Amino acid sequence: MVRETDKRPSILGSIDWITIILYLALLAFGWISVCGATYTYGDDVDIFSLASRSGMQIVWIGTSLFLALVILLLDDRFYDTFSYAIYGLLLLLLFVTIFNPHTIKGSRSWLVLGPIHVQPAEFAKFATALALAKFMSTYGYSIAKTRDFAYTLAIALLPMIFIVLQRETGSALVYLSFFLMFYREGMAGSILFTGVAAVAYFVIGIKFESTMLWGLPTSVGKFCVLLMVQIFTAIMVWVYCKQRETALKMLAYCILGTVAALLFSKYFIPFDVVWVQLLLSAILIGHLLWNALGQRTRNYFLIILFAIGSMAFFYSADYVLNNLLEKHQRVRINVLLGLEEDLAGAGYNVHQSQIAIGSGGLEGKGFLNGTQNKLKFVPEQDTDFIFCTVGEEEGFIGCAIVLLLFLMLILRLIHLSERQPYRFGRVYGYCVLSIFLFHLFINVGMVLGLTPVIGIPLPFFSYGGSSLWGFTILLFIFLRIDAGRKLVRR
Repeated sequence: MVRETDKRPSILGSIDWITIILYLALLAFGWISVCGATYTYGDDVDIFSLASRSGMQIVWIGTSLFLALVILLLDDRFYDTFSYAIYGLLLLLLFVTIFNPHTIKGSRSWLVLGPIHVQPAEFAKFATALALAKFMSTYGYSIAKTRDFAYTLAIALLPMIFIVLQRETGSALVYLSFFLMFYREGMAGSILFTGVAAVAYFVIGIKFESTMLWGLPTSVGKFCVLLMVQIFTAIMVWVYCKQRETALKMLAYCILGTVAALLFSKYFIPFDVVWVQLLLSAILIGHLLWNALGQRTRNYFLIILFAIGSMAFFYSADYVLNNLLEKHQRVRINVLLGLEEDLAGAGYNVHQSQIAIGSGGLEGKGFLNGTQNKLKFVPEQDTDFIFCTVGEEEGFIGCAIVLLLFLMLILRLIHLSERQPYRFGRVYGYCVLSIFLFHLFINVGMVLGLTPVIGIPLPFFSYGGSSLWGFTILLFIFLRIDAGRKLVRR
């Protein structure tokens, strides 16, 4: 049985030391990587000197440890009580930063206070996580309620909008990771599936838009996306409306009609089969609408919205890519999708990082012996691309150890989140988990050329005070909440 008691356990006895050990290990590996990324052959600067980046990273690590201690000494109820106040303060800082006259690498996301540069977006992550945990733990809250879910989305997306206005798209995308927490707390799986489907539409549609099917005037990209929309729609009718026969008939008509159009176009009169697919999709949506009006089933309307939204998203994706995104963002996406090969421009960073990681082999070249990094072939090698330093100097073994440490941290965060007695702690814990997982996946992926280069740091590795402080605060608030569970088992 679990009951609450007035006796509060000591911090030393209740804190999760396994997570702290993992945190310290990642800090140590991170500092070694910063040394390797910033050291230059023939450089007489001491790696411990404040004149070097490795020396300054020690300062950031020291101040991070001090912040961690302060966080652990505060009462755990402090974070619950002042969640909205902290969130409001960070929103104000984000808003002010939009009008910041200082531009660093095309971004206005930094507040310059004399010699100190602070990036509020790094701290807004823990503030947003606290606000979400506070709101979602209120009495009567249910993510299944449209109104509650709308307010929850507003809390998560408002800082994202401010960060986009600062021209810091990479940091803004991190806030999409909260959808993993939403799913854990009961968000419909269809919403998460819709997001995955949107990514598939974009990648397949854009990548193969100019490729013709069987030599016909039919785009492979458009053909595949519209076929996917029809298949997904039929599957949703089967799953959410429990209409197996209706779903199979819809799928059969769409596939047979498409195959017939393809054969006619191939052997009789060549034409764009996509027009037939659009007609079939319209008939499909009309049939769903007829069923929705006849049966008055809400799920049918949602499936109609999914089908129409899918096609609208796909046909607007090309416009967004070519007219709304910045030129460098557009080029990076085209390089990632294989539409362009720009090894001297947008693809240079990724190409050089792949060379650096590949040259490390199994055991690596050794500490401070990485040639690609020492000769500065890899831009941003101590921040966004620091993982390539691990690969070059520590090799496959070093990369495996680092990824294993991150895996252990993520699994530990899942364990700590699930053992929380209150929703506030569980929601905040999964927010922390989601943010770390997103940063790890995207950062390592972009170094390997698997994800777009959006410029987000690797937790505890990338050089900089704002990043390290932000991740430390994010993690140790959760450790303090976990330490204050006030549970006695008997």
